[in-house]
Amino acid sequence: MRSGTEEPFHSVDVSSLTRGPLDETLRMSLRSPDGVRLEARYDPCTAGPADTAVVVAHGFTGSVDRPALRRAAAVLARHAAVVTFSFRGHGRSGGRSTVGDREVLDLAAAVTWAREHGHARVVTVGFSMGGSVVLRHAALYGEGHEGRTDAVAAVSAPARWYYRGTAPMRRVHWLITRPTGRVVGRYGFGTRIHDRDWDPVPLSPVEAVPLIAPTPLLVVHGDRDPYFPVDHPRALAAASGGHAELWLEPGMGHAENATGEDLLTRIARWLTAPEGPGPSPAPQAWPIMEA
Repeated sequence: MRSGTEEPFHSVDVSSLTRGPLDETLRMSLRSPDGVRLEARYDPCTAGPADTAVVVAHGFTGSVDRPALRRAAAVLARHAAVVTFSFRGHGRSGGRSTVGDREVLDLAAAVTWAREHGHARVVTVGFSMGGSVVLRHAALYGEGHEGRTDAVAAVSAPARWYYRGTAPMRRVHWLITRPTGRVVGRYGFGTRIHDRDWDPVPLSPVEAVPLIAPTPLLVVHGDRDPYFPVDHPRALAAASGGHAELWLEPGMGHAENATGEDLLTRIARWLTAPEGPGPSPAPQAWPIMEA
């Protein structure tokens, strides 16, 4: 089956908390349409009531309470309300990780919750695996869908599936595909990984990108990323046909652990600009593709 035939998922069933704007930090439970319970947290904007909410998708083996995610949420909350959650199989969420496939349901649940609780504008930012999820989500949930995003930023995202070109990614594949690796994932990283292969293979990030327009898209990547080299973000940007904005960050490593306060602030400003996302200066200009 061709991954390009993937269709949007059904509407989500979120928590039954009273709808309306929120002004305090809230721990909550969401539920995906396939019945997985997700732990989540809502943090209001520290600058005052905000129309925009940023939904944050963490990387593989992350969770809502990991220090790197909490640090990112704190910076983003200076500019907007923030919804963070643990993907299935991570933290105290239920289910098992499908490493980027069914996780799009988890993200849609969080986005829908933010819309139903008073935020007129909801945007997404994802790191690594979460970056691949926000790209697929933006492609699958288009205009008119309650789970849609108004802008999307993918940080340290892969362009294609099954990449094994670096030593860290070979270790990740061992963790995912081998029984011993999944035991290490459960007890060493607190991540419960599904033991079944994808069937069908989901839309890859680079296949998803052309379907995202006209939703604004930002691709952020470090030039010292040990997992995915810079051909990944360049491929994503090229697939957008000029629609995506690409920031290649000098000296940056991988995902939320390597995303500093200055970069998080620039991402937040890009996502929450009153006139909508637009060009924002990066430390250094880079070509999208090699000459």
